[in-house]
Amino acid sequence: MPLRDQLRVIVVDDMSTSRGLITQALEGFGIRQVESAPNGPAALEKIASWPVHLVVSDMNMPGMTGLQLLQTLRHGPATRNVGFVLITGKADRQTIEAGKKLGMNNFLPKPFQPNDLRGTIEAVVGRL
Repeated sequence: MPLRDQLRVIVVDDMSTSRGLITQALEGFGIRQVESAPNGPAALEKIASWPVHLVVSDMNMPGMTGLQLLQTLRHGPATRNVGFVLITGKADRQTIEAGKKLGMNNFLPKPFQPNDLRGTIEAVVGRL
């Protein structure tokens, strides 16, 4: 069974348009098990009942940033090894370094093309 058939992904972004575009791209790669959440707390709640292999998260969201979500995931015994990709319009060195220190697996600057997203994800989970 190909990896893309087994992979469970959650897309976390406060903008419904961004969630939709990322989800559409993932489905275009053949990833069928995709959920989404509008913010970090909602994502954590969903992950508690629907464990995932990969989180694709926006950086700037109200209430909890992508890095705060990452930090929370890394401190949870059940989620500490979940793959984490940060998507941000502000891919400055400080943000990327902070993400790496927290255990971010990869990042992707906005705007991006679907093939960029695919390459970013494959660098974390392997060939789709």
